[in-house]
Amino acid sequence: MDLNFGKALLNGRNYRDLSDDEILQRSKELLEGWMSGDHTLERPKLYDHYAILLLALVRRVQELEEKVHSLESNAKK
Repeated sequence: MDLNFGKALLNGRNYRDLSDDEILQRSKELLEGWMSGDHTLERPKLYDHYAILLLALVRRVQELEEKVHSLESNAKK
């Protein structure tokens, strides 16, 4: 049986109830399992299933960019 990426990731919860760390970790597990052939993922009709992961990645990139900017600013002082 194919796993539904979004449903497996959310596990019955609203996406707002998951931390970015939890989204990234569970996404990594699901995608690594899919790549290694441990399980199959159903092909979504819409790619909104992957929007959860992309949103967490975008927020993480923004967070890292802010940290880099802060470090660069402190290094110039």
